[in-house]
Amino acid sequence: MTTRRASPVRSRSHHYSVYVVELDGRVWNLASFRKANPGHELGRPCVYVGMTGLDPDLRFDPHKAGVQANRFVREYGLRLLPQLYAVYNPMPYHGACEMEVELGIALREAGYGVWQG
Repeated sequence: MTTRRASPVRSRSHHYSVYVVELDGRVWNLASFRKANPGHELGRPCVYVGMTGLDPDLRFDPHKAGVQANRFVREYGLRLLPQLYAVYNPMPYHGACEMEVELGIALREAGYGVWQG
């Protein structure tokens, strides 16, 4: 009789992620972005914070291609900043919804220019 060894399986409900995209500094020239970020400190990056049911690396490419894309990421997105979000992933859907907001608030408080999905 053979016994089947249990493999570590990630819960299907824990497949959501938050992610942060660095935006080109030219996004600061847009009035809507400036208005949303009155506390932005010069020298701090401008970023987009989002959440996804995909791996963040897989989500970034459609953003840039214009598929279910945020305008700022499509036009100004440079790269993912995993050092700002990887520690939180993966998580359940509701956790990702809450973390997207919390991460955006934390980055704003740290002086980042932030746009959220």
